[in-house]
Amino acid sequence: MKIRAQKQMIESILINLQPFLEKKDASQITSHILFTTHDGKCIVKATDSEIGLKITTDHITIENEGSFTAHGKKLLDIIRILKDDEITLELLDNTLVIKQKNSKFKLPTFDPSAYPAFPSIDNKPQISLDSLSLIQNIKKISPAIDTNNPKFELNGALINIKNNATDLVGTDTRRLAIATIESSNDEPLSLIVPKKAILEIQKLFLDQINIYYDETNLIITNDNYFFYTRLINGKFPDYQRIIPSSIKHTVVLPKKEMIDAIKMITTISQEIKMTLLSDTIIFNSLSVDNVEAKTEIEVETGLNDKFEISFNSRYILDFISQIDKNEFLMQFNEPNLPFVVKNDNFITIIMPIVA
Repeated sequence: MKIRAQKQMIESILINLQPFLEKKDASQITSHILFTTHDGKCIVKATDSEIGLKITTDHITIENEGSFTAHGKKLLDIIRILKDDEITLELLDNTLVIKQKNSKFKLPTFDPSAYPAFPSIDNKPQISLDSLSLIQNIKKISPAIDTNNPKFELNGALINIKNNATDLVGTDTRRLAIATIESSNDEPLSLIVPKKAILEIQKLFLDQINIYYDETNLIITNDNYFFYTRLINGKFPDYQRIIPSSIKHTVVLPKKEMIDAIKMITTISQEIKMTLLSDTIIFNSLSVDNVEAKTEIEVETGLNDKFEISFNSRYILDFISQIDKNEFLMQFNEPNLPFVVKNDNFITIIMPIVA
C-alpha cells in the first residue's frame, strides 16, 4: 500500500484519533492506527476496544491499494517534525516507510487483519433526537459526571428517553445536572454513556448526526466520522427522587455579578458562604488560618428574612458557564437541604456544605 497527502491533512487525522488509542501497552495492536483503502477513499481507524473512531477521507492520494497499521503516537510524532509539504506513507516488507524529500523513517506494523472489528449499524435501531440539541445539552451536564467512582454507572451520562421528553443526566454525588430536551418518542429507552465518550462526542460532532444503539454500543455517524463507544452496564440512580418536590424561595440572580463575586472569593477558598438579605447578597470565604475574603452585590431577593447557605463554588461556576442568559434562578428550602440553580431546560441540584 502507498498513499500521499499534505502534512496538515495527515496530522489533523492523527490528532483526532489519539484519544482512541491504547496508551499503556505499545505491544497491543490497539496502540496502532489502521489505514486502509476502499472505493478511492482512505479509511483511518483507532480503537482501544472500548471506544473507537473511523475517519473516511478523499483528501489522501492512493497510489497502491491495501492496508497497514502504525503506532499512533509515534507516527504523529514523526509527522509533526516534518515540513508543511507532501508526505508519502508506504508499506514495504511489513514495515511502514514515511518519506518527505530527504527525510525517511521506518515503523514496525501489525497484521491489519488482526485489527479489532468495529460494530455495524446494520439492523440496529436509531435514536430520533435533534442531534444539535443533543450535543449542546450533553455539554451542559458533562462537568457534573464523575470520573473514578467505584459505582461505574456514575462515570457516565444517562440518556433517559421518555415519551414526551429526553433527560440527559450527570452526577458526582455532590451535585446532579439535568438537561431536558422536548421530544416525541415511541419507546422509552435508557443508556449510560461513559464520560470519555461524552467528551469526545462534543469535540467531534458539530452538525447533524445519526445515532444507533444496541445492548452494548452507541454508534454515531456523519459523512466523515464513524464513532462508537461501549455503554456502561448498570442502573443509574433514581434522579427524580433528588429533585425537590416543592420550593419555598426562588431568587433571580444576575449571571455576571455572581461570577465576579464568586471568583473574587475563590482566590482564598473554593468553599463559600452566601448570605441573602432583602436587597443584598454577601459572599464570605469558608477558610482556615485566619485568612478571609468578603464581597457583596446588590440584588433585590424578595426575601423577608436572612438566609445563609454554603457551597462549593466550582459547582455554581460550572452551571453558570453553560448558560447563555444574563440571569438564572436559585431555588432553596432550608440551609441544610439541596438547592437548585436553573436556566430554562437546564438545572443543577447542589448539596450544600453543612457545618
